[in-house]
Order: sequence, then structure tokens, then C-alpha cells
Amino acid sequence: MLLRETLPSTNDEARKLAEQGAEDGLVILTDRQSAGRGRRGADWFAAEGQSLAFSIIVRPAEPKALWPRLALAAGLAVAEAAETCAGDVGIKWPNDVWIGRRKIAGILVEAGHDFAIVGIGINVNGCQFPPELSQFATSLQLAAGQTQDRARILTAVLHHFGLRRQQLAAGFDELLDGVRLRCVLTGHEVSLVTAGTPCGGTIEGLGPGGELLLRTPTGLQRIIQADEVRLA
Repeated sequence: MLLRETLPSTNDEARKLAEQGAEDGLVILTDRQSAGRGRRGADWFAAEGQSLAFSIIVRPAEPKALWPRLALAAGLAVAEAAETCAGDVGIKWPNDVWIGRRKIAGILVEAGHDFAIVGIGINVNGCQFPPELSQFATSLQLAAGQTQDRARILTAVLHHFGLRRQQLAAGFDELLDGVRLRCVLTGHEVSLVTAGTPCGGTIEGLGPGGELLLRTPTGLQRIIQADEVRLA
């Protein structure tokens, strides 16, 4: 593990190190991330000294077509770790972790030539959020009612991710069952944007490849990738 006091982005640092030959499983952790980002380039808020911001270099043996499943593996690992201190932990497909209807964590997976970077941000002990996030974000401390040990949470996430990343091919059904059990979208009306086109319907669950099953007036759609998914 590499600890950096401050970084613009752990994902960018991990990519640089991976391109220089850094080994599989190397974790880059920072206490202050000045330019963290989520999907679609959105800013990621991480309270200094109260959150976890880290990236994992992964050199998968599986075909590259299966690498998007790393987001599901990471989301499940975070959910499993969070469940050790808080209840009602859910996964918002494909890469957010919720407690109730509030976000505690986000995952950003980025691929390189022969590696992938799994970036994870977790609100652990933060109790104050920017106004634009205050209605949508929470932390493990707020959910559990007491301060959490960030080192313990990090260790738990890495443990569970180490197990779940082995299930991208063989064992994927087991991984998917864990995600399905916690999927906060199943049974709900949603609006989403895929390939630049907005649509909406009812989520019936996840398909055998981890895709979102969306029931619309014209039939069942299988959503492999979406720019945005919102509960109606």
C-alpha cells in the first residue's frame, strides 16, 4: 500500500504507477484528494480526515469484456464492509452504495491497456456536506450513530474485494446474487439515460451478465451501461 498525504486523484496516480509496471493489488490511499471525480467526470466530495479515498491496481486474468464487472465486485465489497457497522446497506447499480436513500460510497473503474483501476470513495465519519449534497449523502458514522475506525473499514473493503474480484468469471453467479440481494432499484420506477437517450420504466432486477432489466411500455430492455439512473 502507498499512502500519499495529498493527491489530485488516486485513480490518476494509480494509472501512472500501473503504466510504470506496478503490481496487481497495489493500493494508493490519500487523506486529501483535491480533484477526485466520479463517473462522467463529476466531482467527488471527500472530507479530509473523515473519508476514505483510494484506488486499487488490478491486472485481471479474465477477458477484458468482463472487466466492467469489477464495479459490481467493488460495490458489493463496500456494502459487505459497511454492513459490519450499519444496516440497510444497498447497491445502486452499477457503482454507488447507499444507506437508506443516501449515498455513502462511489466506485469509478477505469481501464488501461493491461490493467484496470478501481477507485473507491467512502464517507466514513463526515457529518457535514456541501449544500448541493446534503439531501443525498450520508456517512457510516451518521448511520451507525458513532465514530468509525477508518483503518478497519479499509481493511474490510480490501478483504471482501479480494474475494469478489475472483468471481468475475467462475463464481459470477454468487457475486451477482450478493448484488441482487442489495439492489435498491429492483421493483422501482426509474428514469435513465443510455447512449444519450432518456427512457424510463420499472426495474425488474439484474440479468445474468449483471445488466439492468428495465420494463418499458414497449417491452423488456437490457441496459448494459447508463449515464444516469434516478429513482422516480
